Amino acid sequence: MSALQIAQAFDGNINPGLAAIGYGLAAIGPGIGVGLIFSSVISGTARQPEARGVLLGLAWTTFAIVEVLALIGFVVYFIATAV
Repeated sequence: MSALQIAQAFDGNINPGLAAIGYGLAAIGPGIGVGLIFSSVISGTARQPEARGVLLGLAWTTFAIVEVLALIGFVVYFIATAV
């Protein structure tokens, strides 16, 4: 089910304040994810310093993927309030 279908299922009666709270709660997940990613990089670099370059490359890639989840939540917020 796409985000537009979900938004249309509410028949336009969704409260914008409720949508903002939903987006705020959805942003907690990527925030925690970014913290876990970089804490793992710091821990891995402390254990094996020569792997720093590989770990940072993986960290930035996964950071971008996690941030896309937050952007998707932002777009769904606007779709839900525009319907």
